[in-house]
Amino acid sequence: MTDTNTNTPASDDDTTSIPEYPAAIPISTSLRPLLHPLFQALPEGISEFTFANIYLFRASHNYRLSRLADGQLIILGRDGEQPFFMAPFGLPEKHQIHHLLTEQQRLKCVSESQKGPLEAMGCTVTEDRDNFDYLYRQEEMVELSGRKFQKKRNLIKNFVNHYNYEGRPLLDEYLPDAEAVLATWRDEHDSPGDYQASREALERCHELQLCGGIYYVDGQPAAFTLGEELARGSSFVIHFEKASQQFKGIYQFVNQAFAAIIGPYYATINREQDLGDEGLRQAKMSYRPSGFVKKYFATLGG
Repeated sequence: MTDTNTNTPASDDDTTSIPEYPAAIPISTSLRPLLHPLFQALPEGISEFTFANIYLFRASHNYRLSRLADGQLIILGRDGEQPFFMAPFGLPEKHQIHHLLTEQQRLKCVSESQKGPLEAMGCTVTEDRDNFDYLYRQEEMVELSGRKFQKKRNLIKNFVNHYNYEGRPLLDEYLPDAEAVLATWRDEHDSPGDYQASREALERCHELQLCGGIYYVDGQPAAFTLGEELARGSSFVIHFEKASQQFKGIYQFVNQAFAAIIGPYYATINREQDLGDEGLRQAKMSYRPSGFVKKYFATLGG
């Protein structure tokens, strides 16, 4: 097995309950004790590779867990009619990779460290720009200094001057208020988007070890943010951030306020992908990312 990650793979004892490929089992919370430590040990900081993310989007991508003959764990999935697999915990041997790509067509969420070895195995590795994670320096998101952030500062100033606001940690007692924010957000949008995943994230935030903040305007719940640490604790990923559109500048305010709350313990904030949405790409680029967590996909042939 070609292991391009530095974490220790799960032991045979840990994985005996996982069926051998091509059999697979659905992602359930019972798998968290096995998978969470493996995801936490990954250094690259790919936002998909947390147990919470895999669990919350299990229906969207039909995620299932399988085990290769040597004990290596892989994640199978399907986007519409497109099957795929992911190998976050290390690459299988060349013959197994080719067998998997023949049957599953595509290897998704390939990290930069996996790109070279896959190419050496004869795979075609393609940059997946729509799924690059956006990285921002925590300190810069708090300070927002310089001309490049003038518009952001103006929006935040307008928000602060026009509303009575308050921010609190997203504790149990405030979860119903966060659910109310989410319901408002859903009503303001034509598409449900990630509503279902967001709702389940709130319902299971302690079980999934997610944390965040909630923000009130004139005493009414107006926004929340929810995420977890990533990249061996060096980064914090924002999985969900929802707010009511009626408050101009609230997203810019929450972005800055939450960056200040999590403090300099995290060097970077990962705000995930733009999924090829041009408006979302412009919004994320307007914050001048310090870098990206690049991702690729691998196939057989040209």
